[in-house]
Amino acid sequence: MKKQKLTTAPWCPFCGQKVGRATDAIERKMQEFQVGRCQCGAVYTCDPTGHNVGSAMVEALVFACNDNWDFAWDLMPEDDYLTGRVEDYDETTHQVVNTRNIDGRPVRGVLYFVRLHTEIAEIAKRVKEKKEALARETITPILSDAVEAIPTPEPQLDPKRVKLKSTKKGVKEARDRGDIDTLVMLCFDNRKTLRLLQRLLYDVDEARRWETAWVIGQVCSRVATKMPGQVSELVHRLFEACSDSAAAPWGMIEALGEVISGRPDVFGAFTRHLLNYMGDDSTQVQVVWALSKIAAKRPDLIRETPFFNLFHFLQHPNPQMRGLVVQLLGRIRAKEVSLQLMELSDDQEKLVIWENRKPVEYTIAELVTVALKQISEGDIKK
Repeated sequence: MKKQKLTTAPWCPFCGQKVGRATDAIERKMQEFQVGRCQCGAVYTCDPTGHNVGSAMVEALVFACNDNWDFAWDLMPEDDYLTGRVEDYDETTHQVVNTRNIDGRPVRGVLYFVRLHTEIAEIAKRVKEKKEALARETITPILSDAVEAIPTPEPQLDPKRVKLKSTKKGVKEARDRGDIDTLVMLCFDNRKTLRLLQRLLYDVDEARRWETAWVIGQVCSRVATKMPGQVSELVHRLFEACSDSAAAPWGMIEALGEVISGRPDVFGAFTRHLLNYMGDDSTQVQVVWALSKIAAKRPDLIRETPFFNLFHFLQHPNPQMRGLVVQLLGRIRAKEVSLQLMELSDDQEKLVIWENRKPVEYTIAELVTVALKQISEGDIKK
C-alpha cells in the first residue's frame, strides 16, 4: 500500500514549538549554514542536503556558544548540552515530509538542534560580554581617530529600470577609471561582475594588482549593505584560489584584506584563516599587510588570533616584512613587544606600503615611532 503523504511544520525537539525558517547569520564564515533560534533557547542549523550533518552539528554548537570556538570545543555532550534533529525537512516549502519526496523531488534536509544547559548558557553569555568589553576597550582608541564608519545602505533600486550588462571590457574600463559607482550597480544587476573583477587580479603588473584589490574592497563594502551573500561567495572563491597549489594567488590575499577591512562587522570571522598562508614565503608579506589593514579598524579581530607567532618576524631579513609587522603590532597595541620594537628604532631600511590605492614609502624607524606612540596612547586611554 502506497504511503500517504503527510506534511507538518518543523518543530523544536526540546519544547515541541514550531520553529521558523533558518536564515543567514549576520557575520559570514568559512563554513556557512543558515541558523535559527527557538523560544526555549535552543539553536539550530539547516543542512538542506542531509550530506553535511557533521559540519552542521559543529556550526550549531559554535553558534550556541556565541561563535566562541575555544569555549565550544571544551564542552561535553549530555553533560553540557543536548542535541536533537528533525529529518526529512524540505527547505523550499519549510515542511517536514514523511514520504521524503515532493513531486519527484527528493527531500533529505536535516535541522540540527543544540541547547546548552542553563549554567553553561550563562557562562557563554558572560564570556561573550567580557569579550565584547575587551573589544570595546581595544577599539576605543581607534574610533577616536575617526575611522571610516560602516557604509550607509545603498538606495532602493527601481525594479523597472534598464539593468546594466556586465562584460569583461566594461568591468575593466570601470576598474581603470576607478568608477566604483558603476561597478556597484553592475554587481546589483549581474552577479558575475565580482567574478570578472577577480579575474583582473591576474596581472603581471604588481601595481595594477594592488589597484584592483583596492577597487574590489571599495565595491564589496557597498554591495554588502544589500547583498552580503554575493560578497561572501567572492571571499570563498578568493580563499580557494589561495589554497590552489596549481595556481599563483596573485592579488588574492590583498583583495581579502581589502574586503574584510571594508566590512569587518560582516566578514571579520574570515580574519583567522589568513594565517593559514603564513607558512609560504611567497604570501607572508601579503598576509601581514592584510592583517595590518584589518587591524586599522578592528584590532580585536587580530588579537583573537595567535598573533604572538608573528613576533619573531621583527628580526626578518626582509625589511618589507619587518616594517609591516611593526605596523601591525602598533595597530593592535601589542605592548608585549615594546622592548623589541625599541631595538628597531635606528633601522633606516626603506619599504613601500600600499595605502588606499597608492604606494607610500617609509623607513622602519618611522613605523616604529608610530607603533610605540599607538601603544602608549592605548595604555593612557584605557
